Amino acid sequence: MSSTTNQTKRSRKAVEREQGMSRIPGSPSRRFWVYLIPGLLMLLWIIVIPAVWNIYLSFTNYRGIKPPVWAGLTNWARLVKDHTFWVSFMNSIWMILAMVIIPILVGLVLSSLLFDVVQKKFGPRTASTMRALYYFPQLLPIAVASLVMGWILRPENGALNALLKTIGLGDLQHDWLGKPDTALIFLMLIMIWIQIGYPLVIFMSGLQRVDPELYEAASLDGANWWQRFRAITLPSIKPEIFVVALTCTIAALKVFGPVQMLTRGGPGTSTTVPSYYSYKQFFQSQQVGYGAAIATALTIVIVIVSIAFTNLQEKVAKEDEE
Repeated sequence: MSSTTNQTKRSRKAVEREQGMSRIPGSPSRRFWVYLIPGLLMLLWIIVIPAVWNIYLSFTNYRGIKPPVWAGLTNWARLVKDHTFWVSFMNSIWMILAMVIIPILVGLVLSSLLFDVVQKKFGPRTASTMRALYYFPQLLPIAVASLVMGWILRPENGALNALLKTIGLGDLQHDWLGKPDTALIFLMLIMIWIQIGYPLVIFMSGLQRVDPELYEAASLDGANWWQRFRAITLPSIKPEIFVVALTCTIAALKVFGPVQMLTRGGPGTSTTVPSYYSYKQFFQSQQVGYGAAIATALTIVIVIVSIAFTNLQEKVAKEDEE
């Protein structure tokens, strides 16, 4: 009887303590929605309303001064026939190669080497130091990183041309970011340098949950590094690979800062990407309606890519569970 009474008292105290946690009336399962209101209002004000306004502007003629005039599908019909727009999307594919595919492949190899080889032979401190060095470009503001690389690749007195001249290869000096044959290639190299630390850190974080005994058992069975990489590392960090692939693809599609800082989309349209092309229409050509159509088209592509990645990840996860 006494035990039942004690349990009743404890349950009452628990209820009183729960009720005292918040003065907001209502059931515990509903009262916490109140705390979401500021975030929802900011989402509405910063994301939803501008997005809806941008979609509306894509169907208008608007130069930013007089009120917008409804134009129907004029901007979208122009978009379909715009050669520069399609060139910019082709350049985005090259950005995906530079910011997604190459960093993921290199990040997988480097993370596996740091975790499975360097950490074992030289200790976790050495592995952490090397990981931090690879991640350092991610910590730099994009403007600073672009200025540094612009100084290195400057045609007159850049570090790269000065180095070539010093070692007797002055004939190879070039305007690396100012010529159509090399501008996109070196912009891609810069993006690889900036991006490579992100997948490396994410993959090493994922490897932390892998049981080290798996690697030890595989080593005792005679498996070399490549065999351990295929049999243990890759299957263990599939979720991280999908996350990195999605976030990096979105970043590649909407890349803007390095293009603005280094090439301004040139020479010609060799480094123009959709986000920069939209920016030019907004602020240089003052064709706000057409710039909004470009931005809306880019948003649609990003949404489609996000849905495709999410569905693929769920499919792979179900197959692994089965």
